Amino acid sequence: MKNNSEQKTKEQRYQDSIKKEIFEFFEVNDDRSFSLNQLIKAFAVRDRDMKVLMGHLTEKLHKERMLIKHENGSYQLDNQEDYVEGTVDHVNPRFAFIRVEGREDDIYIDAKNLKGAIDGDTVKIQIWSASRRNKNLEGEVLEIKQRRNDEIVGTIQLTDFHGFVTPDSKKLYEDIYIPRGYQGHSVDGDKVIVKVKSWPVGAKKMEARVIEVLGKAGENNTEMHAILAEFGLPYKFEEALENEANAISITISPAEIKKRRDFREILTFTIDPADAKDFDDALSIQFLENGNIEVGVHIADVTHYVQLDTNLEKEAANRATSVYLVDRTIPMLPEKLSNNLCSLRPNEDKLTFSAVFELDSNATIVKEWFGRTVIHSDKRFAYEEAQEVLDLLDSARGPAFYEKELLALNELAHKLRKARFAAGSVNFETVEVKFVLDPDGKPLGITPKIRKDAHKLIEEFMLLANKKVAEFVHNKKKTDPRNTMVYRVHEPPNTDKLMTFAKFALKFGYKVDPNNVASTLNALMEGVEGKPEQNVMESLAVRTMAKARYSTNPLGHFGLAFPFYSHFTSPIRRYPDMMAHRLLQHYLDGGEPVSPESWEAKCKYSSDRERLANEAERASIKYKQVEFMSLHDEQEFEGIISGVTEFGLFVEIISTACEGLVRMIDLTADYFEYDADNYRLVGKSTGKVYTFGDKVTVKVKETNISRRSMDLILLNQGPNHRDKAVFHHNKKEQFGRGARIPPKNHKRGGESSRRRR
Repeated sequence: MKNNSEQKTKEQRYQDSIKKEIFEFFEVNDDRSFSLNQLIKAFAVRDRDMKVLMGHLTEKLHKERMLIKHENGSYQLDNQEDYVEGTVDHVNPRFAFIRVEGREDDIYIDAKNLKGAIDGDTVKIQIWSASRRNKNLEGEVLEIKQRRNDEIVGTIQLTDFHGFVTPDSKKLYEDIYIPRGYQGHSVDGDKVIVKVKSWPVGAKKMEARVIEVLGKAGENNTEMHAILAEFGLPYKFEEALENEANAISITISPAEIKKRRDFREILTFTIDPADAKDFDDALSIQFLENGNIEVGVHIADVTHYVQLDTNLEKEAANRATSVYLVDRTIPMLPEKLSNNLCSLRPNEDKLTFSAVFELDSNATIVKEWFGRTVIHSDKRFAYEEAQEVLDLLDSARGPAFYEKELLALNELAHKLRKARFAAGSVNFETVEVKFVLDPDGKPLGITPKIRKDAHKLIEEFMLLANKKVAEFVHNKKKTDPRNTMVYRVHEPPNTDKLMTFAKFALKFGYKVDPNNVASTLNALMEGVEGKPEQNVMESLAVRTMAKARYSTNPLGHFGLAFPFYSHFTSPIRRYPDMMAHRLLQHYLDGGEPVSPESWEAKCKYSSDRERLANEAERASIKYKQVEFMSLHDEQEFEGIISGVTEFGLFVEIISTACEGLVRMIDLTADYFEYDADNYRLVGKSTGKVYTFGDKVTVKVKETNISRRSMDLILLNQGPNHRDKAVFHHNKKEQFGRGARIPPKNHKRGGESSRRRR
C-alpha cells in the first residue's frame, strides 16, 4: 500500500509539474490563444500518451478557471482583469464594438461571439488580444447583463401561418419571428411595436408578439411615432399629469412679486425661431449713467411651478429633455407649463431666475447678480426680424424695434465672442438643415440653417450666464467640501483620434497641431468655409471631440475653453437646468454643500436621455431626407465623398446635405480595392482613385424610407473595365494572395505535365 501511495504521489507531482509548465506557457503568451494541436507542437510532443495527458491537464486548467476556452476549442489565459462590462454597438452584420465607460479603446466582437446580444445591450465580455486583421482588442460576450429594451419597432409582413417584423433600427440585422396568434390587430405592412418573447440563440431567431399598431408604414405620423418608440421616448402625457399641470394657478400674487427683484419697467425682449412656442430666455438692457450697460439674462423660473416630489417633477426627471423631431416637439413638460405658464411670452408678467451683469465698453463684467426676478417682455423678436434691425434695413426701422438696444447688445456679444476665442474656444460650426413641409408632413424642400449675428448674440449671452452661474457656485465656498453643482463638461479629445484626424486633414492641406488644438482647429474651420469639403471636415472634427455630458465634477469645457460651465438657461426643455436652478437657490439661501451621489446619478441619466433624444432627432432628419430624395429619383445631383469603406462610398449631396451609399458592386468601371490608410478606393486596371472629399455626380438608385437609407449610382464612371478586373482578381483569389498568377497560356494538364511525369 505504501508503495502504491508513493507511486501515486510521484505521478501526481509529475502531472502537477506538466500542468505548471502549460500554465506558464500561457502566461508568457497571454495575448494569444492556442488550439490543443498548436500547444502540443509548441512543446514538441510526439508521444501519444503525453498528448492525451496534455489535453487532460489543459482542460483541467480550463475547469479551474485558469484558462478560458473559446468556441473554436482554443485556449487562452483567463485573466480576471480582462473581464469588462460595456454596451454593444452592432455597427455591421459581421461584427460589433463594445463601448466601455472610461475606456478610450473599443473592443471588437465578431458577430458569432455576441452570444445573442443585440445593439444597445449591456454585456460582460472577455477581452482577448489585438489580431492581425484588426487593431482593436478583440473579445467575446460571456453574459448579457441587461437588455437595452425588450420592445422593438418595425414593419410586419404576415402569412397565413405566422409573421415577420423587419426592425427599423439599422443595427438590428435579423427579422423577428411572430408566431401565429401573436400579430394582434396588425395587418400586412403595418408599423408595429413588438415585445420580445425569446431572444436569439445560435441560429434561432428572436420571437416576439405585437403589442401596439402604430399605423401604416410610410405615413408621416406613423413614422414619427415609430422613431420615438424605437428610442424608448414618450410621445404623450398621461391624463393625470395634464390635470396636475392645468391645476396650477396662472395668477402671480403680490406676495410672490415682493420676494423678487422687479424688472418689469426695464426694456426686455426675446429672440427665438419664428415657429417657437416655448420662450425660456429673455434679455433686458439698461444704459447706466456711468456709461456701462446692464444686461439681464432672464430664464423661466420652472422650479417655482414644478415643485419637488410632485408627479410633474418626477416626469420631468424621467424624460430629462424635450425631443425635437423634424415636424414636432415632444416637450419635457405639459403644454400648460411649456407654452403658457413658464414661457416668457410678450406683454405678460413672468417669473424668472436671472443672471444680471454690468459690463463696460470692453464687455468686461464690472458687477454680477443672481436671483429670482419678475419681468414683462416688451417684444417677441424672430431671429430674422432681429437680424433685419442689425443689418439696418429700412423695413425694420421704427421705435418698436429697439434699434439702439439691439446694436449695443450685438457689439457686446462680438467682444465677448472675440475674448472667448482668444482664450482657446473652438469654433464648431456644423451645417444644419430645415425642411419645408406640406400639411401632411411631406418634404417639399430642404434649406440650410444659416446662423447670423441675431443667433450669435443670444448664444453669447446664454454662454455668459451659464459660465458665470457655474463659477459663482464653485467659488462661493472655497474650502472643502466644495459645493455640489451640475456642470456641463467637455473633456479634451482623445490623442489617438486627434492624431488620426490631423493625418487626414493634412491630406487636404490643413494642419491640426495636437499641441495647439484650438487655434489650429479654428484655422481649419475658417479655411474650409465655402468649400465642397466644408460639411465633411466640420462633421469629422466634431466626431473627433469627446461628447459633452453632465457631471457634478468640474472637469471644464474644452470646446468653450471655460474651466466651469453649467446649463442654466433652458429649464423648460432640459432637466439638468432645473437641477442647476435648485442648487443655485440653495446656495443663495446660505445652504451647506449637498452630497453629490444622487445628483451625479441624475447627471448620468440625463446625459443618456439626451443622447437618445439626439439620435431620435437625427433619425427623423434622415427619414425626411430619404423621403425627399425618393421624390427626385430622376434628378442628377452634385455630391462629395463623405466616407470610404470596404463596401463602397458614402456621398453627401451638396444641395440637400442628404447622404447615401454607392455600393462597391455599382462601381462598374473597374474592380476597386479599399486603401484604408489613405481613405480611398483604387481601381485595379485603371488606377482610378475615389477618395474622401472628391466631388462626384450621382443619381438615386433606391430608397428605403422605413430603414432611412438610400443607395446612389455614381455617374460618369468611364469605360467598363470591371469584368476584366474581376476575372483578374478572381484568379488571384484562386491561387492565393501574394502568389504569382500563372500566365494566360499556362496549361494545368497536357504535354508539359506528361513530360514531367
